Amino acid sequence: MSASLAFVFPGQGSQSLGMLSELGAQYPLILDTFAEASAALGYDLWALTQQGPEEQLNQTDKTQPAILTASVALWRVWLAENGASPAFVAGHSLGEYSALVAAGSLSLSDAVKLVQRRGQLMQEAVPAGQGGMAAILGLADSEVLAACAESAQGEVVSAVNFNSPGQVVIAGSAAAVERAIEACKARGAKRAMPLPVSVPSHCELMRPAAERFAESIEAIAWQAPQIKLVQNVSASAVTDLATLKRDLLEQLYKPVRWVESIQYLAANGATRLVECGPGKVLAGLNKRCAEGVTTYTLNTPDAFAATRAALA
Repeated sequence: MSASLAFVFPGQGSQSLGMLSELGAQYPLILDTFAEASAALGYDLWALTQQGPEEQLNQTDKTQPAILTASVALWRVWLAENGASPAFVAGHSLGEYSALVAAGSLSLSDAVKLVQRRGQLMQEAVPAGQGGMAAILGLADSEVLAACAESAQGEVVSAVNFNSPGQVVIAGSAAAVERAIEACKARGAKRAMPLPVSVPSHCELMRPAAERFAESIEAIAWQAPQIKLVQNVSASAVTDLATLKRDLLEQLYKPVRWVESIQYLAANGATRLVECGPGKVLAGLNKRCAEGVTTYTLNTPDAFAATRAALA
């Protein structure tokens, strides 16, 4: 185990048609991992990620298993290629479930069924068109919070993803999000733009989904994490299963404290981070969250080889 190493797993938005295609051709273990997930889900997940249709891949209940499986596949290849084990794992939103599989708390088959259910419940909690999310760039957290408070007017709108300093995502009722976008612009935001999502994640509108999801969480055989796992809700490492499960449910309607999570990793000596998943969204965020942090990626054969060489 490397004390200075942490693996971080991305959430929704990292999916793309054809993701991991070159790595899949190079490492049969990736195709085997997708086959295992497909058997649990009852449809060909690899075919969906490679051929689409893209609209289907972007449906929340399909996106979540796809990103999780891609992330776990890369994790398995990393270990199979004798890559160093990290001291910590963490995941952004959905990525927390990928981290749980990596830490040995969940099996892949349980995890993909769990996140598929999570996606369905999130979609059902707020009918399409009634909720929204927006990215606010270049505005202090306190200003975003104030803009949300004044824009709510009896509806829900709140800051839900603290992604990096000056990058906060808000979510809530569609009209309240629109008002908050204007309020953030009035307060000097560089940009305030709606996000093309079907579900307003991590806000109070998701509490009914969490209440229904509790049954699915309890139905699974959990193991204590074998690697220290930093959770979104607390931005700290959690070991006992009762807290871990409670925080997973609360994660549906509470903010993702990503800045604080990266700062926690850095403060505990983990300054070399590996983004284990398709894309490189987290690599862009992490460098702005804490001093002295370097993030490597695994999403292409070249990136994988470069990361292996750098961390050998």
